[in-house]
Parts: sequence; C-alpha cells; structure tokens
Amino acid sequence: MTQPRFDDEEDDVPEWADRIKVNVAGEVRRRRKEMGWSAQDLADECERLGHPIPRNVIANMESGRRANLPLVDVMVLAAALKTYPVCLIFPVGYVNTTQELPFQNLVPTRDALRRFTGEEDVWLHDAGLIPDFDHHDRLVRTATACLEEADKAAFAARTATNRAQQEEAERRRTEYGDRAISAKYELRHLRIEIREAGGAPPGLPPELGDIDLPEAEHNTTTEERP
Repeated sequence: MTQPRFDDEEDDVPEWADRIKVNVAGEVRRRRKEMGWSAQDLADECERLGHPIPRNVIANMESGRRANLPLVDVMVLAAALKTYPVCLIFPVGYVNTTQELPFQNLVPTRDALRRFTGEEDVWLHDAGLIPDFDHHDRLVRTATACLEEADKAAFAARTATNRAQQEEAERRRTEYGDRAISAKYELRHLRIEIREAGGAPPGLPPELGDIDLPEAEHNTTTEERP
C-alpha cells in the first residue's frame, strides 16, 4: 500500500488526527481495490447513497492530500464499501496499533475498537441506554421462545395418547408459561425504567403486546422488530 500505516514506533510521531485519517484512507483504498472498484466507481456508489463524494476527493484522501475527513463521509464510504464506519477508523488486522485520543500511547487496534463501540466497559463512561436495550432484546427473545414452547406443549397435551404423555406435556406447558410470565414481568419494569430515564423503549412483537400498561402505550415506539 502506498499510504503509511504508522505501525512502527518513530521519533517523528504523527498527530492523532493524521493517524486516524491514515487509518480510514488506507482501509478505504484496500477495500476499494478488494472489490475491484476504481475511485470513480466508489464515487458513483456514494452518490447513489445520497451523499456525493467526488472521485478527486477520494483520490486526495487516499493519497494523504485531503486536509479533513468529515464523519458523514466516513459513514457513507463505509456503507458504499459494505462495511462499518468503525472498521474504517480502527481496521483490526490491518493496523496493529493506533491512538484513541491525542497524546495517548499507542494501543492494540482491537482494544481501541472495543472501547469505541462500548463492547468493553470504560471506567466512569456512560453507555446511555445501550445496556438496557441489549437486556430488552434478550428478554424479548426469552419471552417469545417460552411462549412458543408453551404453545407446543399445550398442543402435545391435547393430542397425547396416554395419561403419562399428557402429564409431561402439561408440566412443560406450565414450566415454559411461568418462564414467559417472568420474562414479561421483567420487560414491563425495564420498559418503565427506560421511559423514566427519558427514553423510548423498542417496539414489541404482537405476541408481547400485553406487556405495556395502557397509559404507557402512547410512549412506545411503533417500529416493528425485524
């Protein structure tokens, strides 16, 4: 690659901003060539996505002649190259070490990425409602899975050919039903906590539509879960 990656310790240490720009430029160039695209092909895809980045701007970025690198450009370049913005900023496996902030020592690029995305907790850093939303997703998966198993067990109980099969099916129906009730109870209180924090909880699948209390329904997002 023609663009230096600043992996080696040097006396002339590049500025943090320059290091980040070189990370992005080098990874854009690598992915573009991997996809068999010219700079014009990439420019055309950015325009198709609704945020034009001219070919000469891309060329100047890749060669280090571009003075600035707006966040919106990074976002669109990543989408055009079928990757994630954080993978351009911290290209794990292609840049061994990088800086997270000015004046800080070099750290493994993967460590920097984990802290950037919040995958690794940082002392006194506030992750906002992300942990609550992750917990919400886990509870939704648990509740829906338990409801499905309870329905299967109920069908098995109705179609059982002997008393032993029926009793076993009823036991499973009760067990999974109780688990579903427990998960739904946790979900209800978690959604209340999210609202009390000033947020809007995620939408719920139809089978969990009875979780919210009536007075809270108008605060629930209407987006359908995938």
